[in-house]
Amino acid sequence: MEILDPQLQAYLDTHCDPEPEALREINRETYLKQLKPNMLSGHYQGRLLSMLSKIVQPKLILEVGAFTGYATICLAEGLAEGGKVHTIEVNREQEETLRKNYQLAGVDDRIELHIGDAQQIIFAIPENNFDLSFIDADKKSNLTYFELIINKTKPGGLIIIDNVLWKGKVYGEAKDVDTQLFRKLNDQIAVNTQVEKLILPVRDGVLVIRKK
Repeated sequence: MEILDPQLQAYLDTHCDPEPEALREINRETYLKQLKPNMLSGHYQGRLLSMLSKIVQPKLILEVGAFTGYATICLAEGLAEGGKVHTIEVNREQEETLRKNYQLAGVDDRIELHIGDAQQIIFAIPENNFDLSFIDADKKSNLTYFELIINKTKPGGLIIIDNVLWKGKVYGEAKDVDTQLFRKLNDQIAVNTQVEKLILPVRDGVLVIRKK
């Protein structure tokens, strides 16, 4: 998942804020008990999500793809008073873990967990004024999620999409289906005049998009 030199990443990890205790525990438990623990955002990316959220001070956050809740908690750190996170997870088996982790981090009262198909749930959520969204779910649907969410995002709001460098394959010669989908996503957003955009080389690539 990491595209940066390991020595550089280690240096970055030691020169950002420390991982909060609850997140450290969730990180450890995820690597002990989950089949694909590398799906976790992790310390450095988590601090990036927290920082962006604190800059925006969102009243309303949407997350597509919760996994074990690590990123949800990082995003919730920046919520304005009375703010809320809508988070969507397709895997019902994760529900108990998610609720436990949100309670451990003390943010369960600010998070509304939805279990099921993200496209249907995004349509069903009544709010249309998201300040911040994070897309980290099934990769084939990233562009669809973006197109659904951009219309429910406030001017000045952020949409963050994970894994957009796809292990470095997007700028190489790879021609597999997933890589082609990420190239299409990146290329279409690059020419989208509704938004400002910037890819950060964090972990597997983080695309930060600001609605004009």
